[in-house]
Amino acid sequence: MSTKDPIEIVDVAPRDGFQAVKAMIPTAAKIAVTSALMDANFRRLEVGAFVSPRAIPQMADTKQVHAALAAKRQARGMRFSTLIPNALGAKNAMAAGITDLVFVVSASQSHNQSNVKRSIAESLGELEKVVDLASGVDGFQLRVNIATVFDCPYEGRVPDAQVFALIEQITGHDVAVEIGLCDTTGRAFPDHVQELCGEAVARYASNPGVSWAFHGHDTYGLGVANALYAYDAGIRVFDAAAAGLGGCPFAPGASGNTASEDLVFTFENMGISSGVDLEILLDATKIIAGLDGIDGGGHVRNLPRQRVCG
Repeated sequence: MSTKDPIEIVDVAPRDGFQAVKAMIPTAAKIAVTSALMDANFRRLEVGAFVSPRAIPQMADTKQVHAALAAKRQARGMRFSTLIPNALGAKNAMAAGITDLVFVVSASQSHNQSNVKRSIAESLGELEKVVDLASGVDGFQLRVNIATVFDCPYEGRVPDAQVFALIEQITGHDVAVEIGLCDTTGRAFPDHVQELCGEAVARYASNPGVSWAFHGHDTYGLGVANALYAYDAGIRVFDAAAAGLGGCPFAPGASGNTASEDLVFTFENMGISSGVDLEILLDATKIIAGLDGIDGGGHVRNLPRQRVCG
């Protein structure tokens, strides 16, 4: 790799990770895990989602989790984002004082219908409403996660041209946006990740209002490799989940997110700073592993501590 630019890891266990757990996690446990991740020195966390509690009851206490940690977050200058699927979610999040919003749309029609029960065009209409609602709000920051960028569980490999046509529509709003390029199924391969991420970075290099993140899963054991190739392509922000929690309920067979501790261990040992304290992060994974119904992943957390942190 040609540079040693630092990276930023956004730990998504308090949303994407918890969402995949079938057993209800007590609110106090969610707060404890999120607080432990804060102590590990992540600068950004994705915490909960403002979605229908009927559809995803695990996310019903998102407002309470944010409120419980607001003072600690502010004191540390951290960012807490939350997922919203539509304008109503954005309105509810902002009513709770949360303005760091993550909107999701898929690059494939079938997954978008399965995931959010609407067409891509309808999702883009909701995104426009979100921007209209929030663009004048102090502190508004927008992430748009594009699911199935590389592979769709129903349609297979997604054409790059289809992805870039969607990106053009997303970037057509007069608002700064961070775009998450998401390997929803974990079936992306490093060469494809490098090519698509590299082209995305190059195409928008002259637009300061567009930035990039890579969101990977480790279903086929390629999570860390894909992150490294995304880094080589110019990506510097990575989503991951402590203890490898996660998995899309609308992507059959997809397992958890790439484990945060695996990324921290790899990048740090390559001389690329993440700013995350691996020892404290591993302590946080122990809390996660003790929750009911947890089926995590990753590798580093299962190794002798002295071999990982020594």
